[in-house]
Amino acid sequence: MFGIFDSKTKKLVKKWEQEHERLVELAGKIINNYAKHDEKQAKRELAMLSDLASSHFMDEDLNFYKLTRDGKFDEETTQKVKEFTESFKKVKIDLMSFFANYSRPEVPLDDDFFRHFNAIVEAVGKRIEFEEGDLYKNMAAK
Repeated sequence: MFGIFDSKTKKLVKKWEQEHERLVELAGKIINNYAKHDEKQAKRELAMLSDLASSHFMDEDLNFYKLTRDGKFDEETTQKVKEFTESFKKVKIDLMSFFANYSRPEVPLDDDFFRHFNAIVEAVGKRIEFEEGDLYKNMAAK
């Protein structure tokens, strides 16, 4: 409202950036274990990635909603947040479907898994880039 990056928002952004780092780290571990044919460890890390991604997206959605509802952003930032949340819906649905499928013990981590995983990692990477490079900076600048 006053263009001030309040401490609550700073804490959220810092938390989200740390979660982004952890998401990237887990994705790297999954790829590494897949390459070593250690499906058991890859499945464990896939479960951790699923949990972190789900809670991260839920937290972002809820806080973006609250911050825009409460008028904490100017019109430009509010619009960017709305565009971000709307454009990310399909990626989130794809990601949750992927986790629901490949987290099941009976589903092997095969070439199909790896192809889908790489596509999802790329899509999420682009979203993280947008968030940290544009959205968070815009939030901080206002």
